[in-house]
Amino acid sequence: MTVSHTSHSEDAVYVYEAPLRLWHWVNAFAILALAGTGYLIGSPPPSVGGEASASFAFGWIRYLHFAAGYVLIAGFAFRVYWTFAGNEHARQIFLPPVWRGRFWREAWHEVLWYAMLVREPVKYSGHNPLATIAMHILFVWFTIFMIVTGLALYGEGTGMGSWQHTLFSSRVIPLFGQSQDVHTWHHLGMWVIICFLIIHIYAAVREDIMSRQSIISSMISGWRTFRGNGAPRDSR
Repeated sequence: MTVSHTSHSEDAVYVYEAPLRLWHWVNAFAILALAGTGYLIGSPPPSVGGEASASFAFGWIRYLHFAAGYVLIAGFAFRVYWTFAGNEHARQIFLPPVWRGRFWREAWHEVLWYAMLVREPVKYSGHNPLATIAMHILFVWFTIFMIVTGLALYGEGTGMGSWQHTLFSSRVIPLFGQSQDVHTWHHLGMWVIICFLIIHIYAAVREDIMSRQSIISSMISGWRTFRGNGAPRDSR
């Protein structure tokens, strides 16, 4: 009996540097904490009886929300810095090459790929063009929106004279009309980010399986591996 052996090889590209990977997971936990506590702030649990000092659950919910918010802000500031200090892949979601026709043609190919209308994916060492667009709009700009509206609401509690009130509350709240309008838009923004997270996780798992390249593990190790035929390309 003859046993045939088929050689197996995988190409690997170092994509995500350690500071970016650390930021990604800290940011993920901060967003989960913000979403969970934000939901409870928008739909608070029923009051409990007894002495208030023995039942400070809602106070802790607010405290965790504010603490996670500041973690998100600090992480976002670092992420902006790392856009310029890191490698080329760190710049993708902040500076998408929207002026290039090739970028949009490849983004359309990704739409067809996710719709299962084409047979083979195009492999990228970093984000594919469609993911770059989604991350730029739904992560970068929505994070800025949530930070600005969140600080505007927080400034109401810190009061006049605080930097939160001076820089955000006094400017953002009149822009929206009133405080409750800012609350409503901030809460709706939370649901947009939750929907984005669901799609983000689904797309990462789907690409890991169907496009034969590592997606999830690359945000742990930093290396993206490619299985099968087809060399990776950049979306620049």
